[in-house]
Amino acid sequence: MSITRTLTTLTGNSQRLDGGSMFGNAPRAMWERWLAPDDVHRVRIACRSLLVEENGRRILVEAGDCAFFSPEFRARFGVESDRHALLDALTSHGLSDADVDCVVLTHLHFDHAGGLLAAWEEGQPARLLFPKARFIVSRRQWERARAPHPRDRASYIPELLDLMEASGRLELVDEGTTSPTLGADWQFHFSDGHTPGQLLPEIRMPDGPVLFAGDLVPGVPWVHLPITMGYDRFPEGLIDEKTRILTDLAQRNGRLVFTHDPDVALGRLQKDAKGRYGVAETQGELNRLAQ
Repeated sequence: MSITRTLTTLTGNSQRLDGGSMFGNAPRAMWERWLAPDDVHRVRIACRSLLVEENGRRILVEAGDCAFFSPEFRARFGVESDRHALLDALTSHGLSDADVDCVVLTHLHFDHAGGLLAAWEEGQPARLLFPKARFIVSRRQWERARAPHPRDRASYIPELLDLMEASGRLELVDEGTTSPTLGADWQFHFSDGHTPGQLLPEIRMPDGPVLFAGDLVPGVPWVHLPITMGYDRFPEGLIDEKTRILTDLAQRNGRLVFTHDPDVALGRLQKDAKGRYGVAETQGELNRLAQ
């Protein structure tokens, strides 16, 4: 059966995070040329999702948003708005969370899955949104979230995990398999360098595959192979994974969707004469891209 797809990027709540943490062992003299820091050394970070519309169903890749944070935590993590920006973005396209059939989560850190929760209200318990959607996540990432290491325990939202499990709509994907909900036309790449079991969906498009790169390649600067984040659990392993995945994708004329880049949503991989990866044909936010 022929599948017609369109791609739309949706921007959630932006944050400001420490530049040194975002660029790992890269010196400030290098990274401040890519993202300008503010007066307390933080850089602006987007939380971008991708809406895939295909044959009458709507699939949201990522739900990063920090509207569930209390005012205290919004200030701590540099969240720039108290509105649920992901819901606002859906509304701007004539949709609501109830119109989404499936949510694919690369991993369950709060800046990638927090948009599944309603915005913070004083004295109110956490409330799960997307009432009809199935939630697709890798089994190894789910297990990590349920029993996190002390280093990344604060990155997970226990109440969200409880609500997802209680919904009866949680779907766990094992490496080497496909999602029963999405079908064999959706391919997944797995990565452990940032967090165990990160799941990166590859979407087939007429002019080459599109990879939602998650925190393997969160933005344009991280396309450069040696650049990692201080948040990555296993940086050397991440570089090996990035080399393997980008090499394969470049050979197939692939593009990347960047979840954290504040300016670039999509770019096509290219390799220069010295073998260094970069991106060309960059685009800002996408509105039902179909070519």
